[in-house]
Amino acid sequence: MRYDFDRVIDRMGTYSTQWDYAADRFGRPDVLPFSISDTDFAVPDEVMGALRARMEHPIFGYTRWNHADYKSGVVGWFERDGVSHVDMDWVVYSPSVIYSAASIIRLASEPGDAVVTLSPMYDAFYGLIEGNGRTLLSVSQASAMDGYGLDWDALEAALARRESKVMLLTNPHNPTGKVFSREELERIVELCDRHGVFLVSDDIHRDVILGEVPYTPVTDVTTKGVALLCSASKTFNTPGLIGSYALLPEEGLRERFLYELKQKNALSSVSILGMTAQMEAYRSGSEYVSEMVSYVRANMEALKAFLDESLPEIRFEVPEGTYLAWMDASGLGLEASELQRRLVDVGHVGIMSGETYGGAGYLRMNLACPRSKVERGMERMLRGIRLQTSC
Repeated sequence: MRYDFDRVIDRMGTYSTQWDYAADRFGRPDVLPFSISDTDFAVPDEVMGALRARMEHPIFGYTRWNHADYKSGVVGWFERDGVSHVDMDWVVYSPSVIYSAASIIRLASEPGDAVVTLSPMYDAFYGLIEGNGRTLLSVSQASAMDGYGLDWDALEAALARRESKVMLLTNPHNPTGKVFSREELERIVELCDRHGVFLVSDDIHRDVILGEVPYTPVTDVTTKGVALLCSASKTFNTPGLIGSYALLPEEGLRERFLYELKQKNALSSVSILGMTAQMEAYRSGSEYVSEMVSYVRANMEALKAFLDESLPEIRFEVPEGTYLAWMDASGLGLEASELQRRLVDVGHVGIMSGETYGGAGYLRMNLACPRSKVERGMERMLRGIRLQTSC
């Protein structure tokens, strides 16, 4: 492999949310964390080179994103499969995917309206929906261990409710790792269209496809009543540089979004380093992504082999996408609080409780890290659950 994903990089002292502030999530600082979904991988050399070159220029003034160099990079990245098409006019900048989701929910609905989601779900969505005065309507999304089943009748019933105005989807799905096929997206689009529900698709994990189902942008299915939100930050580990984008095919929504961005929030200038990193990543990053995905898949397979042999009470299958392992720990017969106590206080390992995402009995573990960290994490998991003093 060209890129060294085995390399262990000390992140302590960098103000890392995952490492320096592990106590905020787990109550103590001496845990090995597998929590927030950034990676422990170095960014590609090409991205570092582009950032260094830009750093050589000693002025970091207000910077424009609305130009062909920025937008054509997004277009080219989506069109690598030879099937997808993205119009350059659809591309708009946003400081974060969550900012985009919140803005579009406000634009597509009114306070008191409902937002339909698939549960479990990314935990930030709870605050996003409720903080904007909307009601959450959730439909259960099964895990890989249960064949990713979705109750389509329940989904239609939720979308058909008078107050339902927006559906918020993640594809690939966080935390289950489900990748929605083109046929499934067509069915979701048809249901949303039938009931007048605007579809927002958060595709930030779009590049991490581990299984046989290929990623399909929802904009390949429809350009009406839809917004696709994305960023290079998860794939290339650049969230600290700030920046994301949205694909908004409908001109009217695009204009209203840009008014929200620029006039209401004065966000007309982009992070120059975030923009530089994304442009270079999308220009030269295909090989990095291919190797990173293979490495993460091997981490997932190592976790499965370990659980099957040492902790068979925990059900796990390699997900179709994302670098997040979604494990069914209900077979342990432990309350979530007791399971976390054992993991954190005995095993000294930080793995997120599924309750954070609406999945009681589950655990979510970020495996975008060197294999040696995964192996240490598995040892600590075993120690904590079995209440061992050593492994």
